[in-house]
Amino acid sequence: MDEINPLIEYGHLDFGENKVQEAIDKWANIKLSNKKINLHLIGSLQTNKVKLAVNLFDYIHSVDSEKLAKKIFEEQKKQNKKIKIFIQVNIGNETQKSGINKSSLLTLFSYCKKLNLDVVGLMCIPPLDKKTNYYFKIMNNLNKQLGLSELSMGMSADYLEAIENSATYLRIGSNIFGKRSQ
Repeated sequence: MDEINPLIEYGHLDFGENKVQEAIDKWANIKLSNKKINLHLIGSLQTNKVKLAVNLFDYIHSVDSEKLAKKIFEEQKKQNKKIKIFIQVNIGNETQKSGINKSSLLTLFSYCKKLNLDVVGLMCIPPLDKKTNYYFKIMNNLNKQLGLSELSMGMSADYLEAIENSATYLRIGSNIFGKRSQ
């Protein structure tokens, strides 16, 4: 938290986390004392962690199935809380990555809208094949076709291309905090 407190003091309000449990340990007390902070879950979300995620996070960038959408809907009702949702698209059809195939996107989007989830945009992590601009253009077009205003894509290595393709949320943690060993 020593790295984050100066950012909060400077006025930065949006922070992303990959894992629910780590976020709880790190952010629960900070969010109680600073209601303006928006916490974004940018990592995969397992259905057994939805209750915790809905309680802590303001945004979930990784909705990729009807099962997960339904669980979020049910938990939002229980907690009387509405969070902002991004549908994660596996834009490169990579087996090792989460996200819905773009051919199934409209079905999931329609399902989320039927549940009255607050879907604000799409999210992707493109393949590492140096064609990020190509994937970002596809994502931008998909987002426009659905009439969504937010687009979560771009990391430290490709954020400039993401901005050129209308990204509104970027994940540039390693440029700010440096690379971390796991």
